Amino acid sequence: MTDQATQEKLDAMLHGLYWWGVPTLFRCPHDPNPENCDIALVGVPHSTGNGTTERDQHLGPRAVRDVSALGRRAHKVFGVDPWKQCRINDLGDVALPEANDNEASVQRMTDFYKRIDAAGTRPVSVGGDHAVTGGILQAIAGEGAKLTGGKKVSLLHFDAHTDAFHHIDHFLGAKKSAAHWASYLVRDGHVDPHTSVQVGIRGNPRTLDWLEPSYDLGYEVIDIERYQDIGTDGAIEIINQRLGDNPIYITFDLDCLDPTVAPGVANLETGVEGLKINETMKMLRSVKGKNIIGGDVVCLMPTKDSPKNKPPWLPCRLCLK
Repeated sequence: MTDQATQEKLDAMLHGLYWWGVPTLFRCPHDPNPENCDIALVGVPHSTGNGTTERDQHLGPRAVRDVSALGRRAHKVFGVDPWKQCRINDLGDVALPEANDNEASVQRMTDFYKRIDAAGTRPVSVGGDHAVTGGILQAIAGEGAKLTGGKKVSLLHFDAHTDAFHHIDHFLGAKKSAAHWASYLVRDGHVDPHTSVQVGIRGNPRTLDWLEPSYDLGYEVIDIERYQDIGTDGAIEIINQRLGDNPIYITFDLDCLDPTVAPGVANLETGVEGLKINETMKMLRSVKGKNIIGGDVVCLMPTKDSPKNKPPWLPCRLCLK
């Protein structure tokens, strides 16, 4: 018979195997009640906010759950073990029964995250296309929001695109789309653009005035050419000056990364070199200790990121080597 100490060691080993057991995000307990945790992990399987590109982003949360046990690690740089220091639960997925109706789905997200905000729990979400950020921040930032104390939130926004195209009425019918959220959240009083930063913007634009909507709104934009000029340390200085002591939300679109790093995303910008993982990690780590109320990672395309002869739900071909 195996003693308890030995069994715990065996269980710890098995918890690091992505193919073993019932998958939850990072092997955290599944508990839909946000009052039972400090950090809520949430899947947002939505892909109708970005009708102009490939639309399998709704498969992202399931794909991440299937392999995320590999990422249940202690943090070497900060010397912390978040799994022991915080109560972190997987709340499951936002239910989206009107999945092909973007506006109805965005409202479903807002209703879901209002429960999280009321509990004072900080959400970290896996999308889904970038329209999900709008649904989330409508609930947890601005007037009446508990997590921000009723204040607007400051964005740290990593992306190849500004998503602030308010001069475009809709994207194939979607009004609160992946291309509009950074604009309407400002208009509706959830985001303070004057204390927000958009980092990594790049690509060959459809129009030469593509950055003007962000400038008009008040965002600080560090496009890739500016980033290459000032370097990571220069970007960090701007980020910290802008964000200050405000409540902060971090949204990370995987297409900010160079396609050699993240090939399985919905809106690849291949003509201009993107951010490297070490650069983005250094910028993310620079906001340690600030009032971060939540964040999301969006636009994973697991069906694009896997070789055709492998199961389509595996999100990273590197995991198969």
